[in-house]
Amino acid sequence: MLELLQANHRMRGGDLARRLGVDERTVRRYATRLEDLGVPVVSERGRHGGYRLMPGYKLPPLMFTDDEATAVVLGLLAGRRIGLPGQATESALAKVRRVLPAAIRDRVQALQETLEFTAPARGAARDGAAPGTDPDMRTVLTLAAAARERRRVRLRYRSWRGTETGRDLDSYGLVFHSGRWYVTGHDHRSGEIRTFRVDRVVSAEPGAVRYEIPDGVDAVQHVTRSLARVPWTHEVEVVLETTLAEARRRIPATVATLTEDGGGVVMTARAERLDGMARMLAGLGFPFAVRRPDELRGHVRDLARTLEEHAAR
Repeated sequence: MLELLQANHRMRGGDLARRLGVDERTVRRYATRLEDLGVPVVSERGRHGGYRLMPGYKLPPLMFTDDEATAVVLGLLAGRRIGLPGQATESALAKVRRVLPAAIRDRVQALQETLEFTAPARGAARDGAAPGTDPDMRTVLTLAAAARERRRVRLRYRSWRGTETGRDLDSYGLVFHSGRWYVTGHDHRSGEIRTFRVDRVVSAEPGAVRYEIPDGVDAVQHVTRSLARVPWTHEVEVVLETTLAEARRRIPATVATLTEDGGGVVMTARAERLDGMARMLAGLGFPFAVRRPDELRGHVRDLARTLEEHAAR
């Protein structure tokens, strides 16, 4: 009964009785017994009554089964690997390990020590960012609640230059991508759909103004497209001799914009280094034609000469 109440906001007595295979009188006895054990079960009488746990009550991790404990630890390990806030992840892992029974704890520790990942770990200084860019989880939860309730939120936002601005945002949703948290939505300061890094949000205060999200809005698409438009040194346009579906399988939306053009695909991107773009194009394995910039052709030729020299060794 405790597991059912933990997994559901509220359950009727008849539903609990059917799930447990007992009668409703036994369910009432179970509720009384749980209260005796210190678990605050709220009984709601009437035709629509039922049972629920008191809001805010937190069950101890000792209630985890072997499979649940393993799932929790796996989730935390995977979260740490992809870049979820390190301090919160480490403290949560430590708490779970401390309260697990010895037999389960040893097996979970063995899993942690032997588990390997194919993807590289994302450190705090990923993508050229300074260490300590994990967002405040209270800010993440505030933005999530505001997005769910469709409440306009007042942001204090710090740009990469360190300048702080105030913004009213109608959030379309939160997106976790490449080790970072982003919030996207209609920014009333610019009058446009904007994407903001959550670790740069100084404060977030939900207001009373409500809004509706336009039909067909995809928060993930907005974030990936906005990241693909981040200004770099060089603007690149290349025609790939392949299908759009195949190009999308090889090229992430954050790297380039892909559009069909005749019998090929136009890849539009921005690059900091053209020699790196030449290596990326060669690695794709598609025949291609450079439209711009002309300097990219020289870097492709340089790469070809280097590879030819390596092949002759």
